[in-house]
Amino acid sequence: MEWVNETMVREFVFLGFSPLAGLQRLLFVVFLLLYLFTLGTNAIIISTIVLDRALHTPMYFFLAILSFSETCYTFVIVPKMLVDLLAQKKTISFLGCAIQMFTFLFLGCSHSFLLAAMGYDRYVAICNPLRYTMLMRHGVCVGLVAAACACGFTVAQIITSLVFHLPFHSSNQLHHFFCDISPVLQVASHHTHFNQIIIFMLCALVLVIPLLLILVSYICILSSILQFPSILGRHKAFSTCASHLIVVTVHYGCASFIYLRPKSNYSSSQDALISVSYTILTPLFNPMIYSLRNKEFKSALHRVVGTKLSMPQH
Repeated sequence: MEWVNETMVREFVFLGFSPLAGLQRLLFVVFLLLYLFTLGTNAIIISTIVLDRALHTPMYFFLAILSFSETCYTFVIVPKMLVDLLAQKKTISFLGCAIQMFTFLFLGCSHSFLLAAMGYDRYVAICNPLRYTMLMRHGVCVGLVAAACACGFTVAQIITSLVFHLPFHSSNQLHHFFCDISPVLQVASHHTHFNQIIIFMLCALVLVIPLLLILVSYICILSSILQFPSILGRHKAFSTCASHLIVVTVHYGCASFIYLRPKSNYSSSQDALISVSYTILTPLFNPMIYSLRNKEFKSALHRVVGTKLSMPQH
């Protein structure tokens, strides 16, 4: 962290919601309610998976990790955003900005690789059902999660170092509501094309490699499903993949729009709007897409609630 003293800028000012000054109190209430609902649904998912033995399977193990990751992701951004909506001075220290960028990049990149691991889990379950228990034993699942986190940590460390090694001498005003890559690069005094190319390539790798792995998995899954003799079997197999496909589409769609488009097309207002969707709305809908519409999960939730209610009170 020695690069903190090499800069003139001591803090950054967020201007993401400045055009909506008259609506900030209303936005605070709306975002707070959405955030609390997100925390509640993710807490329900994680506790149900932990408490019900029927859900101690690889698919629900990955879902619990995904819910925990999204809870942490929103915690990095949303509480600070809520405070800023009520504050006159919306600032963050230089070091705080670096920590926020590293943490959300670590969680976001890990999320991409975790979705690829979940795609592999669906591939094994449908294409190799007889070997599923052996291929997706607990040690393998833990290893896949550890690998996703290691990749996320490495990419986040490199990008954050490249960004915050740049000199910041002039403006400290970020046209955003958190320390994302593009807004911070916009206020750097100067940055080389080399830095920009490296950051772009890393973002592309984090998005493209997991997405290619997911596509390969689903090509194999589709080929296998089409060989099923019964329509009911095909429908059941497709339904187990539908939730994952929806989440993948939303995640990679938003992330690609933010991080893979040319610099000439950069728009702070568009980025802020898309960022609201994947920092607040996506973590809100993912639990409902994955679990609250899942019959197996709802049955487990009823069992857990029923067990707790039937326990003797002391």
